[in-house]
Amino acid sequence: MRTRTLGELTVSAQGLGCMGMSAFYGGRDEDEAVATIHRALDLGVTLLDTSDAYGPHTNEVLVGKAIAGRRYEVVIATKFGIELRADDPMYRGIRGDASYVKEACDASLRRLGVDHIDLYYQHRVDPGTPIEETVGAMAELVEAGKVRYLGVSEASAATIRRAHAVHPITAVQTEWSLWTRDIEAEVAPVCAELGIGVVPYSPLGRGFLTGAIKSTDALEADDFRVVGLPRFQAENLERNLAVVRALEALAAERGVTAGQLALAWVQHRGEHVVPIPGTKRRTYLEQNVAAADLELSADDLAAIEAAVPADAIAGTRYAEQHMASLDL
Repeated sequence: MRTRTLGELTVSAQGLGCMGMSAFYGGRDEDEAVATIHRALDLGVTLLDTSDAYGPHTNEVLVGKAIAGRRYEVVIATKFGIELRADDPMYRGIRGDASYVKEACDASLRRLGVDHIDLYYQHRVDPGTPIEETVGAMAELVEAGKVRYLGVSEASAATIRRAHAVHPITAVQTEWSLWTRDIEAEVAPVCAELGIGVVPYSPLGRGFLTGAIKSTDALEADDFRVVGLPRFQAENLERNLAVVRALEALAAERGVTAGQLALAWVQHRGEHVVPIPGTKRRTYLEQNVAAADLELSADDLAAIEAAVPADAIAGTRYAEQHMASLDL
């Protein structure tokens, strides 16, 4: 796979989001998850994305198990800042205070089984802690050799500027896809201005843009998309399915899948953009990786955007309580 650069960090042009292997999207198969990570490495994917919140904690353990013996092939990205508790599924805190930053990093290093994290993100901005304190503590981790590069996730343009003034920010992770384009107004221009890479998560609209989800009946009852995402709810689903059908028609004309076309669109946002489509199965991984080589002309891009206009999507990307946690 070709490479791209996030700040000064070179990674594969497409990464692998590992969240769904351990959390949020229904059934688990650890053996298949590990095999999927190994296949990703074989195909040249170097950027693996996880977080201490996924599980919580269990996804980092899984990733650590999968990369044992292959650490030199991997750029590990993980995150801190969403505090979840295994003994209290309803608890969700946001922390960015200096003591917590250091505590969380040490815990992630232990779970991953590594001596350093390549890219360490603040998962959500803590409104109760100045970003300068949080990034200052993260910078101390760099000085200590525990972390190589720093990132922030779901941060506003103003917060990104403040963070970057304390220590260079290598990457901003945020949702970006054909059905989530909020970043384009302010965050993407600021990243381009400051030389910061962008790492879009859910570039396939949490699987919806693949066309595989025609009804929530196909999803497990505890799937986060069923219980927590308005775009999958009955009042919005039919409208959004019409958009997917238009995308499927364009994809058929080009001999690719709807998911590959949607992912290629994200890949074409810029050479500093490295999407991390998530999957827990090798079959879907291979389809996603193939999309990294799909060339789209200006006419192709215009046709895609006409088929999936940003204002055609029904529903917010998170439920109200989770939208409140974003630094908008």
